[in-house]
Amino acid sequence: MAVNLYPEDELEEEEAEEEDTEFDEDEDGEDYDTEYRRSLKWDPVTGDFVRDKAGRLIECEGKEAFMMWCLKMVVTERDANLAYIAEVTGNDLGVDMDEALAEVDRVSVQTAIESTIKEAIEVNPRTEWVGNFSHTWEGHDVHTSFQVKGIEWDDIITIST
Repeated sequence: MAVNLYPEDELEEEEAEEEDTEFDEDEDGEDYDTEYRRSLKWDPVTGDFVRDKAGRLIECEGKEAFMMWCLKMVVTERDANLAYIAEVTGNDLGVDMDEALAEVDRVSVQTAIESTIKEAIEVNPRTEWVGNFSHTWEGHDVHTSFQVKGIEWDDIITIST
């Protein structure tokens, strides 16, 4: 007796889900996905995926995945990893913090940090806005907090670096 590894009813469900996906057009007329997709849960402290007691990867819902994506973009230096270069992804992913920190004075550094963070996060079509920046200086180190709002979403998240 042969067992069908891909039952037709499951394939039909997946195809129906794909057809229900919302797409918008960007300024070049290309479609992009505007839904919040679930993903694997990420622990920013350990820098690794979260696992349950049995060692299985844990998923998170789309909004949490979007928040983690925002955080990852802020801690990823642009062009530092070949997987994230524009030729591969179609976008410049990450921030140019080295350039921002090389500015001549604190006000210019803060302005450049805000600019590179906004650019990095606004690449995602699910981003409505990025703003409300605050900076804390400890000697030569700067810590930045800011808020992000996703589209079709009432919550505003605060990210601190």
